[in-house]
Amino acid sequence: MTLEINSVQRDAGGFVTVTGQLRNTGSRAFNDTVAWRGVELQGTGESVAGATLVDKAGKKRYYVLRDTESRCLCTTGVSSVDPGQVVAFFAQFPAPPPATTELEFSMPTFATATVKISG
Repeated sequence: MTLEINSVQRDAGGFVTVTGQLRNTGSRAFNDTVAWRGVELQGTGESVAGATLVDKAGKKRYYVLRDTESRCLCTTGVSSVDPGQVVAFFAQFPAPPPATTELEFSMPTFATATVKISG
């Protein structure tokens, strides 16, 4: 599995939205998506709610936002990724201070990546 970040956009409402793609480059279906939902939302179904943003300069970690029913503001329903399949994903986070332009994006089972905020 590979994860590609397409954009990290600061929204007018005080949010940061990360969009990208999950791609199965293997020859078999990938079914180990449980880790992607993180620890806090284990009982709420498949999602990418385990993603986080870290502002190293500000020493703060941001978690995926949730609605009033504890559902993540992120891609849900990804239980399997077939060989060659590409799955678009998004995750929405609280925005860091306006001066923060660089964050670290992490999602369970993938390497951490440094990303720049646009907008």
